[in-house]
Amino acid sequence: MDVMPLLLLVAGSAAIAAAGRRVPVPAPLLLVAAGLAVSYVPGVPDYTLDPHIVLPLLLPPLLHTAATDSSYLDLRAQVRPVALLSVGYVLFATFVVGCAAYLIVPGLPLTAALVLGAVVAPPDAVAATAVARRVGLPSRITTILQGESLVNDATAITAFKVALAAAVGEGATWAGGIGEFLIAAVGGVGVGLVLMVPIHWLRTHLKEALLQNTLSLLVPFFAYAVAEQVHASGVLAVVVVALFLGHRAWEVDFATRLQEEAVWKMVAFVLESAVFALIGLQLPVVLKGLGEYEGVDAAWYAVAVFLVVAAARFVWVYPATFLPRLSARVRAREGEMSWKGPFVISWAGMRGVVSLAIAFSIPLTVHGGEPFPERNLILFLTFTTVIGTLVVQGVSLPPLIRLLKFPAHDVQAETLAEANAQAQASRAAQQRLEELLADERNTLPAPLADRLSTVLERRRNAVWERLGQANPVTGESVDDTYRRLSREMIGAEREVFVRLRDGRYIDDEMLRTLLRRLDLEEAAAYRETT
Repeated sequence: MDVMPLLLLVAGSAAIAAAGRRVPVPAPLLLVAAGLAVSYVPGVPDYTLDPHIVLPLLLPPLLHTAATDSSYLDLRAQVRPVALLSVGYVLFATFVVGCAAYLIVPGLPLTAALVLGAVVAPPDAVAATAVARRVGLPSRITTILQGESLVNDATAITAFKVALAAAVGEGATWAGGIGEFLIAAVGGVGVGLVLMVPIHWLRTHLKEALLQNTLSLLVPFFAYAVAEQVHASGVLAVVVVALFLGHRAWEVDFATRLQEEAVWKMVAFVLESAVFALIGLQLPVVLKGLGEYEGVDAAWYAVAVFLVVAAARFVWVYPATFLPRLSARVRAREGEMSWKGPFVISWAGMRGVVSLAIAFSIPLTVHGGEPFPERNLILFLTFTTVIGTLVVQGVSLPPLIRLLKFPAHDVQAETLAEANAQAQASRAAQQRLEELLADERNTLPAPLADRLSTVLERRRNAVWERLGQANPVTGESVDDTYRRLSREMIGAEREVFVRLRDGRYIDDEMLRTLLRRLDLEEAAAYRETT
């Protein structure tokens, strides 16, 4: 097996993603553009998306990291709009896009058109999360988009299976499709509920952070595989387990949390970068065999399907947002909503690698050995829809949000809330410290007791200091000054340790121990001011 193409893909996409952090263009768009350009460089191999790799190996970790970064409480508060988008909209888009494609493309059977509708129906979890992080959407809109993208893949995959069964001649019915969807949904949630408690118990009882993080890396693949084994939704199983683990993450020890955050940030960065690059690299693959549809006809079909996909989301989102608000109970529970939020939600429906992976899973033949009707055209229209939504909507979304002038985050209010929370926690810690010191079994030297109190006092005051003014001399905030001075002091210590190692006063093992302590101190100084 030649691993060089894989290494080049990972290294190249990571480098482009890193460059994207320094330019105003979102990194996903740079990666897609780079993939399109590189796909025609002589000697570059075909990176054909294999659904047997993308769905069980790439999708679970991406869903896991998105779900653990989400808020279970926020998602529960937005369960109605999330459900309407992740289930209702996906089924609506499947039907609308399928019927439109049937009318637009001569000779395309309705069953094959519905397969196309199911393929392009779900907005992508990776794209939604990447764009939301970059443009700084209001928290409620971000929660809705993330919640939708976590669940809609399960709906789309089930709708695809039903449409595909009808297209290949397996006699699928609407009743059978609804039954299959319910079995997949209930089964996926059920598998997640069964697995989440024992997995969390195992995490909290493993004594080493290394073992706990190894388990963390295995969890999404295990949950997905178990659910798929019983013909349930692996997507929903992964999401349920990840939401529970994220909600209860405070119960594991600090070393695990620090290491787990670093590990999953690296995994998400590598996978997201590779996924967007892979989208662009599919162009030569989807153009092969397009045959009779090459030229103006194919371009017209692509533009028409993209416009239908974009318009269908507006047609669904606005009624789904405002019709329930005719109820006084819904208005009281969810508050008022201007037209701006639904507009952004409608325009933020970027498609991604999941749609392409599903499209590539379409079989070459139907029952009887006949070729699957217009399979290559479906692949092409899926590709152009994905590229169109990423480029058109992804590029225009940041200026659109600036134009709509959403209320900015109230940093002062958020800092005040953080300071109040820290003050309450510090009072509880001080009370506990006094109780421990009053116990005769905990007789401590005065310097140690003073040190504990000093650390607690510093943690309590750090957030309040953030409410202060900038340094009038340097122009730095209190945060920046504290961080800069702390790093200068720690840097001086680090240089001494290295000099002692070079002079053979300490060995390398001791140096690593001392440097790790300084690293933790520097991390603590940084976190106290962020």
